[in-house]
Amino acid sequence: MIRLLITGLALATALPASAQIFWKSPDYSGAPITLEEPGIGVALPGATPAEQRANLVWQLRAGLNVAALQCQRFPTLMSRDVYGGVLINHKEELAKSYATLANYFKRTEKTVKAGQQALDRYGTKTYIGTSTVQGILGFCQTSAHVGRSALYAPRGSLYIVALERLREFRNSLLPGREQQFNVGHNPPTMTFPNLAKACWNRKTDAYDVRCGLNPI
Repeated sequence: MIRLLITGLALATALPASAQIFWKSPDYSGAPITLEEPGIGVALPGATPAEQRANLVWQLRAGLNVAALQCQRFPTLMSRDVYGGVLINHKEELAKSYATLANYFKRTEKTVKAGQQALDRYGTKTYIGTSTVQGILGFCQTSAHVGRSALYAPRGSLYIVALERLREFRNSLLPGREQQFNVGHNPPTMTFPNLAKACWNRKTDAYDVRCGLNPI
């Protein structure tokens, strides 16, 4: 038994870490947000304080959901497990927040159907607004920290986590460099051709390279 245990430990230490993320993120932290602060997620004109709180809770949920999908390449962060735990531990507050948002759109739209469509558009915009590609490393690290704060928050206080951590969460969507060794990826420079008529041959559609390329 002892020999088998020692052999197992030797094999375990010989195997490389599975998709470990060695990345010291930039400092994305920031001051807590306010309920009606502009530029934080999808705006809800005329919303009550309860509806604004529901909005923040749903933004936090959407961000953790996106992280659960996008950060599976870094299994040691346990993004999917943390998100699942948040859904279980805070299911009552999440359900109440969704119902509050649904009632907001019913109240502000002319018909029930229009309200449902507005709610669907809100959900789409919220998820798109909490996803990133070039900033994926910092986002995944930050979402892991924010997710654990949400997971262990007392039930009924998820909106407090949103107030305290949403600015940090949103800051992490921007690409940044690794801080320990100053390495990382910079956004690539893309170019497109000059669209002026003089730069194109009408007969062959050939581009005159003397026009150069414009960066974007």
